[in-house]
Amino acid sequence: QVQLVESGGGSVQSGGSLRLSCVASGSISSINTMGWYRQAPGKERDLVARIWSDGTTNYADSVKDRFTISRDNAKNTVFLQMNSLKPEDTAVYYCRVSVRRYYSSTNNVYWGQGTQVTVSS
Repeated sequence: QVQLVESGGGSVQSGGSLRLSCVASGSISSINTMGWYRQAPGKERDLVARIWSDGTTNYADSVKDRFTISRDNAKNTVFLQMNSLKPEDTAVYYCRVSVRRYYSSTNNVYWGQGTQVTVSS
């Protein structure tokens, strides 16, 4: 099995910064994509940013130039640096990883438990 542990959420004022972390552990042979999604109350879960194993990234338009995703492959960890936070960034943020487990020929997707980010005006 694979476990994801997220950390770094919290409450900040508009214009502030937070850094989220997500560590994957367990029966992991390799990790393809690692990403962050968010879900605000009453809304669907949407992509925030993702990063491939070669370092390629993509971002939602709403967070470009404010958020930066990165990963430490040696530690199976993905980060999301969030700067210039706005009240509309308030949501539960979820880590998502695509993992190739040992002795498997396919990738499986795993989600973290979510971490709350609240931005006040």
